[in-house]
Amino acid sequence: MTAVESMPRFPFAPTILGEPPAEFAQLREGMRLRKVLLPTGDTAWLATRYADVRQVLTDGRLSRAAATAEVAPRLGPMRPNPKSLMAMDPPDHTRLRRILAPMFSRAHSEQQRDRIVALVDELLSAMLAAGAPGELDAGLSRPLALTVICDLLGVPDGDRRAFADWTDQALTLRPDAGADVGHARRALRDYLEALAAGGSHDGLMGTLTESLAGEELTEVAATILTAGYHTVSTAITNSALVLLRHPDQLAALRADRTRLPEAVEELLRYTPGPVSGGTIRVAVADLHIGDTLVRAGEAVIPATISANRDQTVFTAPDRLDLSRKPNGHIAFGAGVHHCLGMHLARVELSAAIAGLLDRFPGLALAAPPERLAWRNGAMIGGLERLPIQW
Repeated sequence: MTAVESMPRFPFAPTILGEPPAEFAQLREGMRLRKVLLPTGDTAWLATRYADVRQVLTDGRLSRAAATAEVAPRLGPMRPNPKSLMAMDPPDHTRLRRILAPMFSRAHSEQQRDRIVALVDELLSAMLAAGAPGELDAGLSRPLALTVICDLLGVPDGDRRAFADWTDQALTLRPDAGADVGHARRALRDYLEALAAGGSHDGLMGTLTESLAGEELTEVAATILTAGYHTVSTAITNSALVLLRHPDQLAALRADRTRLPEAVEELLRYTPGPVSGGTIRVAVADLHIGDTLVRAGEAVIPATISANRDQTVFTAPDRLDLSRKPNGHIAFGAGVHHCLGMHLARVELSAAIAGLLDRFPGLALAAPPERLAWRNGAMIGGLERLPIQW
């Protein structure tokens, strides 16, 4: 067996539903960084400890733009588009963030709370009318996240199903899915190009069309749509699963709604998100992460879901504690690439949880946990479906 063949294959598959793969805990206890084999056949360093992950997220010598190069290691079947906001380094990244920041500020996100709360109520009313059991992912998580982000960009109702399909395809990690990923990216880009050219726009699309043009405009819009849809819908479903598997914590939250802000932060820390934990970066100079030398040209993956379970930072990290405070999780990343939509995501997640507590007093799983399936082969890890009763 060669050195490459003996490397752990990454992404890891979860062994316990709703929990990070066991390999992360093993790696935190052992090597500071570990070389892993990616689905593409490339290799990368995997950072699993909190301090190391924070360094990867904040060190300017680890570049996202360098990950777009033809020779760069890849996690998925296609390279990131250099015009994507998530594949830029400063100063281009800084310029685009400055344009977008006002539309994703805490104040602007809070202004949308009433609309989001009303949308949650509307979706849950439809589930109640249809009768139990119901599918939480299809009934609440996906339509909520999809509607919020599409409203923000002005995507018409009739086009949203196609958009959801394109983003599902674009986020696959299967090495044989290059053609599907490429088709989905082109379809999404062409659609957004036509949408931007279709006339005057308010809100976020208006800001984009006033400030950007061409491929840069469509790629930034596509990044916002894709990230705002999948990450939020997955967070809602995964959080509901975690609460249902911790009935004592769910009961305590029902009894004291003032704990909801802390509960949201703990659910963000506790629930798994992107299966890789973070976006791949490539070193543009030699550097040390802990006692590991990373050479220029090598890739590094920051496993934020592992960092959020680091016992050197969090007391009893594998215990769900909805009153945990302070909570220094890095579910939204850190540094210049920290999640642009984190305030809006918090509003959506808190509204969804509050709605479930209000409308579904008998909320429970409608299938044994062993029958629930985890979505494999996708960048964003989550359940295929979450059947519930009330």
